[in-house]
Amino acid sequence: MNSPLSCKNLRLFSDSVACKCLVLVGIALFYRALLLSYSPRNALNGSLLIRARHMSDSSSSSSTDGIRTDKFLEVPQIVWGLNNQKIAFARACLTARLMNRTLLMPSLSASLFYKEVDKLRPIPFDKVFQFERFNSLCSGFVRISQFSDVRNRAHVFDLEKGSGRRWTVERDLEQLNHSARNESIDGFEVIRVIGKNPFLWHDHWPVEDYAKVFECMVVVDEISREADKVVMKIREAGEAERAKLESKTEISGPIPFVAVHMRIEIDWMIHCKKLEQRKKVSEICSSKREIMERVGNISGLKTPTVLYLAVADTLLEAKDEDSSVLKGWRDGLVPFEKKKLGVKEEIYGKYSYLIQSAIDYEVCLRADVFVGNSFSTFSSLIVLERTQKARRLGFMSSCKDGENEWRSYAYNLAGESKGVPRRWMTNMTHSSLQAISYGSNAVSCSSG
Repeated sequence: MNSPLSCKNLRLFSDSVACKCLVLVGIALFYRALLLSYSPRNALNGSLLIRARHMSDSSSSSSTDGIRTDKFLEVPQIVWGLNNQKIAFARACLTARLMNRTLLMPSLSASLFYKEVDKLRPIPFDKVFQFERFNSLCSGFVRISQFSDVRNRAHVFDLEKGSGRRWTVERDLEQLNHSARNESIDGFEVIRVIGKNPFLWHDHWPVEDYAKVFECMVVVDEISREADKVVMKIREAGEAERAKLESKTEISGPIPFVAVHMRIEIDWMIHCKKLEQRKKVSEICSSKREIMERVGNISGLKTPTVLYLAVADTLLEAKDEDSSVLKGWRDGLVPFEKKKLGVKEEIYGKYSYLIQSAIDYEVCLRADVFVGNSFSTFSSLIVLERTQKARRLGFMSSCKDGENEWRSYAYNLAGESKGVPRRWMTNMTHSSLQAISYGSNAVSCSSG
């Protein structure tokens, strides 16, 4: 009979301990892998795997170019200024893309109210942007649909967005991923997001994804035609100035025009001063004098050059010449705004705030040179679209004169030499839209 301390029993005992250790190590590695799979760094990759699973399942359900057309995402009414609304819409589209759902066409807001939500006048998306053209241009990337395409309006799951400091980017993304991979939630025909305006949702997408959506947002023909009329008026004003100068003009061919988005109205100046204090920077606000000086020093501007001043209507009613935005420009720069062009009532006055902004956006986009404020969403989105147009022509930067047909500048930031504005292209490599949504002084002449 073997004693308890025999070699055989000792060997069995050591083998048992080794097995137990191996089991414990295996369990530890399993939980480590599980935790890593939910880490913030891997969360977006996980969402892509979820989308891939949905894409592979799309053959068994209705789909168009891989996007499910029988599952929908509904979002709250989109509010605030034109470009805040464009960003909010793009973010809603990208959220639907992450969940492999079709976005139900949201309502935009025709009026500009920040607090009186009951006074917001909804306007359908397809009254501002072309519905069919959007789906055609964004085919295979994102898709929008009419509410009439929903078969059962009662089959809705309400997804409430979190808020506050504790609702982090990681928690927000995990909520979206959970809703997409949870079969009981994903089984609902419509997921309806409850809560705040999509502009305030956390951002999980790179600039390039937003740019794809913006490129699909083509304004309706009526807005495009009205912008054509304004641009024609600007060109005609340039021809009239050429006729006055006769032999003094340096230009043969169309008179160029520069669009300047001047943010000097009182409410903006109050806002930007507070922003400068909070961010501890001094390159957000610009006075009328500083804007005039820097625009006047842009290299390559010929005589005459027409300036189109995109300004708030309150600045069109200046009571004295000193406060007029038309006074103080250097010789050779001929300024016009809506009122002086004769289009304030004839064109802009016929429409709501949102449509007026869309017309002004199109006019500034078509300018030979654009100058804006890098902390303005309006300016930033125009520069983003102009950057995209330049890149399609092969221009990756505007660091040298004549290098870019779609030149843009930030008048609130000093350029390479004294008294000139900084050359400005959107950095298309950014991992989020933060710099465009909220402004930045870290802009350059390169698109990345």
